[in-house]
Amino acid sequence: MAVIAKEQLSRLVGLALRVGIYVFLCGAGLTVFGWALSPLGSPLVVSALGGFLAAAAANELAMRFFERGNLTDIGLGWGRASTRNLLVGLAGGAGSAALILGVPVVAGLARFQPVAGAEPHWRTLVFVLVVLMFGAIGEEMLFRGYAFQTLVAHLGAYATILPVGVLFGLMHASNPSATNLSLINTSLWGILLGYAFVRSGDLWLPIGLHLGWNWMLPVFGVNLSGFTMDLTGYALDWRIGPLWSGGAYGPEGGILTTGVVILLFV
Repeated sequence: MAVIAKEQLSRLVGLALRVGIYVFLCGAGLTVFGWALSPLGSPLVVSALGGFLAAAAANELAMRFFERGNLTDIGLGWGRASTRNLLVGLAGGAGSAALILGVPVVAGLARFQPVAGAEPHWRTLVFVLVVLMFGAIGEEMLFRGYAFQTLVAHLGAYATILPVGVLFGLMHASNPSATNLSLINTSLWGILLGYAFVRSGDLWLPIGLHLGWNWMLPVFGVNLSGFTMDLTGYALDWRIGPLWSGGAYGPEGGILTTGVVILLFV
């Protein structure tokens, strides 16, 4: 019994060491890359690109040091299955966003209004969509990468998915106009994305879900996690309260998102 207890303690210490070093690498990367990119000025660009670079570096170093692997081994390998998972994810993420935004427009609960002084351009649209792509991939590597997968392997899927999902939500607490409901919804998204990884076995399904959602919201002219992007020159003017629409935070702060995330689990 004593030998078994020592072995279990040794495994837990090893697990804590791996996760702790990974978290340190992520924090250091976010600090360094955030500082290096700060001259760009835009908080969205700095956050998205800095997060991507920090996550890529942390996962690459952790995989090489602990597993003798590389970045693709965290579920970024490409093939027929990954292509299918990415496309399914994109359809699910974009489709769910279109559902909670398109139905209110059709029902007369929201309408498109031109933004005064806006000068949309296709180059701006492409640039922002590329930035959002790096942001989504970076967040998935960060939260569903090496540490997440190591915890799943040692503690089990559900013992990992729930706390990491809540952490994912809390990490958005400093976003502009964040509310308690927005943090709950973002946590639900984090749980969903963790479950998507476990079901698919790679990062492409959660990346697709994350990316499809992030792309569709600014196309409809609503805020994304508190950030205003003004891509099309139109904004969605809601005729229902912020409890449903999400207010200044965007749809992720409203009950409509709560419902669609639960639907996506199905």
